[in-house]
Amino acid sequence: MLVPTDGGSELALPGGCILLLPAISVGNVGQLAIDLIISTLNMPKVGYFYTDCLVPMVGNNPYATNEENAKDLCTSAEVYALPSRKLAVLQLRSPIVKKKSKSFRQLLISWIKRCAFAKVILLSSSHAYQRDDQQLFGTPFRYLVTPVTQISMEEVVKELQWKAMEKVSSYPGVNDEEKMISIPGGGFTKLLYDDCCSEEIQMAVVLKFCSEGDNIPDAFALLNHINEWLHLVGQSNGDFSTKWKIPSSWRLLFGSGLPPALF
Repeated sequence: MLVPTDGGSELALPGGCILLLPAISVGNVGQLAIDLIISTLNMPKVGYFYTDCLVPMVGNNPYATNEENAKDLCTSAEVYALPSRKLAVLQLRSPIVKKKSKSFRQLLISWIKRCAFAKVILLSSSHAYQRDDQQLFGTPFRYLVTPVTQISMEEVVKELQWKAMEKVSSYPGVNDEEKMISIPGGGFTKLLYDDCCSEEIQMAVVLKFCSEGDNIPDAFALLNHINEWLHLVGQSNGDFSTKWKIPSSWRLLFGSGLPPALF
């Protein structure tokens, strides 16, 4: 259930909004990219999901800019929006409870339909080491679109020269003729994509092959890739990354450092 921060019974968003959300996937790349969008565009929080499908968590405001708003609390699933730009963002901060993935996806689909989003864009990632031979060449980015989105995205992907996610063998070495879409390390990416296909929802998945580690560069790269399409920020000297604003919470992304007493 979505709870609006203004105390209303339903979240008021203008028609035709685009929704961006992350998959909880390898390197948390999608979540880091969403952090950058919220921080850069200074998007206000408009609601949060009250659900038992996500591991409960609470913390301080990850986008604090002063002592006063640093005391604001954040939870596991929050919605931020800029109605003037017809843009909404759902940030997920904790994993889905085991065996409740289907329930959470149904909750998302129901909310997406109620809000009548013009398009849903899922930012995700996949294990680089599990790529098929054909996926080792060229760009590390891939996209997927639901059948109802195919026509509207045809010119976009052609202009941007984006590469579609390849189908790989269902049983490598046994039956190479039977192929399927596989996104190892992508969390609920493939399942949510399948749900949106069945429900005829306008959806695009944009992902990057990567490995676990310092995935901040991967987040910047994925966001720059998306920005070529959505134009969330302007370009400066051929480099988008200088335009993205790093949230205050990233100062402790890898902990607070080693205690000097150790030395």
